[in-house]
Amino acid sequence: MRALCWEGADALAVRRVPDPELRNAHDMIVRVRRSVTCGGDLPLLAGRIPEAAAGEVLGHEFVGDVVEVGPDVRRHRVADRVVVGASVACGACWFCRQGLLACCDNGTSGGAAEPEWGPPTAGCYGRPARLGGFAGGHAEFVRVPYADVGAFAVPAGVDDDRAVFAADAAPAAWHGAELGGIGPGDVVAVWGAGAVGQLTAGAAVARGAARVVVVDEHDDRLRMVTRNPGVEALNHRYVDVLAELRERSGGRGPDVCVDAAGPPAGPTRWPTGEPDGGVALREAVHACRKGGTVVVLDGGAGFVDRFPVGAVAEKGLVVRGGRRAGPGAIPELLDRMARDELVTEHLATHRLPLERGVDGYALFRDRADGCVRVVFTP
Repeated sequence: MRALCWEGADALAVRRVPDPELRNAHDMIVRVRRSVTCGGDLPLLAGRIPEAAAGEVLGHEFVGDVVEVGPDVRRHRVADRVVVGASVACGACWFCRQGLLACCDNGTSGGAAEPEWGPPTAGCYGRPARLGGFAGGHAEFVRVPYADVGAFAVPAGVDDDRAVFAADAAPAAWHGAELGGIGPGDVVAVWGAGAVGQLTAGAAVARGAARVVVVDEHDDRLRMVTRNPGVEALNHRYVDVLAELRERSGGRGPDVCVDAAGPPAGPTRWPTGEPDGGVALREAVHACRKGGTVVVLDGGAGFVDRFPVGAVAEKGLVVRGGRRAGPGAIPELLDRMARDELVTEHLATHRLPLERGVDGYALFRDRADGCVRVVFTP
């Protein structure tokens, strides 16, 4: 089959790779209909994942048709249209039983996440062994392990371009709003106007926030943000963000600040720190009101230098992280999509055949031509 593969730092290629096969009784094979780029792929693309090997198939957000099921798969049948959550979770380990599917002990094919964060968390498609070891969705076919846990039927009224965002971007955004405890009357600031940032802002509005402000430097993305009723935009190139946020929150600062800026696209020092990373997180900590909550959805690997831990302690902040949500929220999000309460297809600013995957990632990495996300069709 054809797949979009990483070939080394800043090098991609669409080439032939072996077709996936069932390896376990709870596996299934999905023929991909749509897959989408994600900022979480940029560290791999830039060569910042040391264990990555040439030939890794990229992509962890995809929707497709079931073409083969293992004997222990109960919830899916051949020809079902499904969206597959980015986190690979077994549903049975201690963490999964606590509802922490993104922390699954078994959803990985080996390796360890040290030195970044200790024991490995749930696996993810399109990552090397220490982050899952599962071939990604920028391909014609994908093996889906633990299919009854991580794959979900797409309602008939939800088209592929909308459904594909239920794999990771929408769950991450809604998880971020939940981690922040966003409720009626809150003032919320979100750093990053990409897909996750925009969807986080929408989730905050849906949870009753009184004011939602998105901070970014790209005017085209910020114009897209303001199409969502109840969401305001700040371009940090033109204003003093901290002063503006105090002004818009009664002088206190936002109740909840969310770092959804994503990892930097360019090279950084790994793993001892990144000279151009962590800016949004530091600003979120300084902006947040005393006693408020900072949520980290930034998917960058490694370390961030100059973290203002003193401000966290002195202001009594709660800091919570959760880049990848478990798949548990996906059915609710698909229902919202079916009722047109969650609209995501506008985030697919570019649509290309998989054969042009290299061009698509160049657009996405460089944020060229107003690119937010690129959707590929095999």
